[in-house]
Amino acid sequence: MPTYTFRCPVCGVVRDTVASLAAYTSPDYVPPQCHEQPMQRFFTAPDPTRALDFLTSDAIYDGLKATDGSDISPRAKHRAYMKAHGYTTIDDYTETWKQAAREREARMAGVDPTRTADLVDALHRHGG
Repeated sequence: MPTYTFRCPVCGVVRDTVASLAAYTSPDYVPPQCHEQPMQRFFTAPDPTRALDFLTSDAIYDGLKATDGSDISPRAKHRAYMKAHGYTTIDDYTETWKQAAREREARMAGVDPTRTADLVDALHRHGG
């Protein structure tokens, strides 16, 4: 979902808010409040180093809550919650992808364990 940045016209505090495009463009949308006044939206240039730090650290988990309201802010709590509820994250497939890559490389090199069995089966079916 998009992140919208707002600034308080009174104290200058900046707040990021996440909202769907449909919600943000709705006539009923109410911007965040500060000092009992609506905050004003403004645009900032992204800082690529901050984004990299955010994506490679546990900062992405700060204040994270599940849809049922459970606090899953540190990575360990998030992983435990996902496992307890039968959910998965993309990094759960790391070994699967590595194995698939090894099999793909072997096939490209001409090594395919099913090839011999397929040839023998074809010869038996066609009288060979």
